[in-house]
Amino acid sequence: PRQEKKQMDTIVTPGLVLKETRYKESDRIITLLTPGLGVISASAQSSLRLKSKLFSACGLFCYSEFTLVPGRNMYTVREAEVKNVFHGISSSIEGMSLAMYMAEMAMTLSPTGQEAQRELRLNSLYMISEHRTDLRVIKAVFELRTMSECGFMPQIVCCRDCSAYDGAAFYLDVQEGHLLCADCAAKAGKTCNLDQGALYALRHICLVDDKKIFAFKISVGSLEKLSAVAENYALTHLDKPLKSYAFLKSVLP
Repeated sequence: PRQEKKQMDTIVTPGLVLKETRYKESDRIITLLTPGLGVISASAQSSLRLKSKLFSACGLFCYSEFTLVPGRNMYTVREAEVKNVFHGISSSIEGMSLAMYMAEMAMTLSPTGQEAQRELRLNSLYMISEHRTDLRVIKAVFELRTMSECGFMPQIVCCRDCSAYDGAAFYLDVQEGHLLCADCAAKAGKTCNLDQGALYALRHICLVDDKKIFAFKISVGSLEKLSAVAENYALTHLDKPLKSYAFLKSVLP
């Protein structure tokens, strides 16, 4: 559609500001997550001047509609209109660091054209911003769902070796992405890392449709197991370590 016009034409796209870098007196280079172009860089000239129409629309974690001009190295923001600002994110250091971690994971995986992932990011940022649920739940949902949507969905239906579906404990191999029931895990010399509640949540997160993704209850003990597995699973499948990870762990251990 609009995005296939000739090079000199503008592109109109929604985008989420993942990062902003100041340069010169009042300019910014912003990193945007867009549904059609993936993760891109754009120069927002004079956008740090209070009178600039771009001032708020190009802020960190702003979800805006951008009019972009393609350039040789990066895009230039011609116009930007705020659609949603996740103000609540910056009210806690934990929320802010989780949002940065999610943004960096998004940039590392650099998805293109996946609407569902955009929805997931917006929902996750909204949940952080509104302080509606435990940050560890948001983090685990984000890690598992993002990985699943990038082609790393674990095999979570049943035990790989005996096909058992239910049980008090299971082992998820984060490297290979398969499940073993307690008996088969013991035979393989592995220690179970999921209890029943964590396995139920894992299946829910990976399989349910977008709107219901946060609609599950989990006990503190099960959440601890789910968190550890989700994080290990995500970090195992990323090509490079995330800079934001160490800081996140220092504020949200």
